[in-house]
Amino acid sequence: MIPSIPQPRLFTWVYFVYVLLFFVYLAAPLVVVGVFAFNDSMFPSLPWNGFTLDWFTGKRGIFNDSALLESIGISLLVALWVTLLSLLVATSNAFLFEREQFPLKNFLYLLMLTPLVIPGVILGISILVFSNTLANGMEELFNLEVETLRPGLVLVVLGQFAFITTIATLIISARLRKFDRSLEDAARNLGATRFTAIRTVTLPYLRPALLGAGIVSFLMSFENFNTTLMLVGSDSPLTITMFNRLREGSTPALNAVSLLLMLVSGALALISVFVQRGK
Repeated sequence: MIPSIPQPRLFTWVYFVYVLLFFVYLAAPLVVVGVFAFNDSMFPSLPWNGFTLDWFTGKRGIFNDSALLESIGISLLVALWVTLLSLLVATSNAFLFEREQFPLKNFLYLLMLTPLVIPGVILGISILVFSNTLANGMEELFNLEVETLRPGLVLVVLGQFAFITTIATLIISARLRKFDRSLEDAARNLGATRFTAIRTVTLPYLRPALLGAGIVSFLMSFENFNTTLMLVGSDSPLTITMFNRLREGSTPALNAVSLLLMLVSGALALISVFVQRGK
């Protein structure tokens, strides 16, 4: 709908109702999950038995659930590693594809985008089959057992890194594309080396994109399920632990975890938006 063109009143109301229903459809499940995190009942469903904070701070709450807290710690560890590796490689990728010319550049760029169109389950299975084949081959040929190639946190980090790096690359590349390279040339004319010019001029310009890419990478890693499910070992991140709990029977403790995740994710997303808008 183009605002400058007058629209029939009926069309305007239909359009408004459609948009309203669309956002209600998106928000209603999240609101229900949040509300039942405070229900004084063993089951996250009606009837409403009263308000309580026991699912947060009580004996049955998430802050007294050692297994759940351990899974949150594992997810944080994985997300930090994925974020760090993704930012390092994504920044290098951005400079490579935006600044350099080399054979098969377009083909390699398309190859970098491939993980975005591959389902997470397929990506996880592919990495698992490849790593197990490599581990079995090394064991047969050299009698060497490489545990890092077996299902576990290392494979989880590598599996998430495989597609999250692509997203981080696109974010950083979009910012780098707008950079005026004459600023770097001016720094080099004043005696700075290329590395010094990039460190003191270009990277500060990229700081909002680096922060945004870092937040996106962290959130996508922390909340990833499909790829993680295929590669996880005995140490389960939060999403896998919640999935296992749901199979046994849901309790409002999982609603409480979900509510905290929504609040933290929303806060980080807002920080990313405001930082990039301010620049």
